[in-house]
Amino acid sequence: MAVRVLLVDDTTFMRRMLQEILTGEGYEIAAEARNGREAVEQYRAVHPDLVIMDITMPEMDGIAAVREIVAQDADAQIIMCSALGQDEPIIEALDAGARDFIVKPFLPEKVLEAVKKVVGG
Repeated sequence: MAVRVLLVDDTTFMRRMLQEILTGEGYEIAAEARNGREAVEQYRAVHPDLVIMDITMPEMDGIAAVREIVAQDADAQIIMCSALGQDEPIIEALDAGARDFIVKPFLPEKVLEAVKKVVGG
C-alpha cells in the first residue's frame, strides 16, 4: 500500500512541485492544506502516513501546526520545509516534533531522501 502524504504549503506551485516528485515515486497525496490550521484539520480527517509542511504560512505557521498534530498523535511523521538560511525555525520545528526538514528550492533527490529516512522504504 502506498504511503499517504499530506502536503502543506501556502503556495500552490510548491505543493504541485512536491506532488510531482512524490507521485512519480509511487507516493499517494492524501490531502493538501494551505496553512497550519487546515493542516491540523486535514490530519484529523485523513490520518496520513506523512506530512510535508512549510514553516512560514498565514493563519497558523508550520511550527504551531506541528505542535497541535503531535499533541494529537505522538507518532506523527512530519517533514518541515524551509527556505535557505532559516536555521532557527528548523531547530524549533524539530524540537516541536518534526522528524526531518528539506530546504527550498526543492531538489527531488533531497525530498525523496528525507521521505525514505522518515517513513522507511
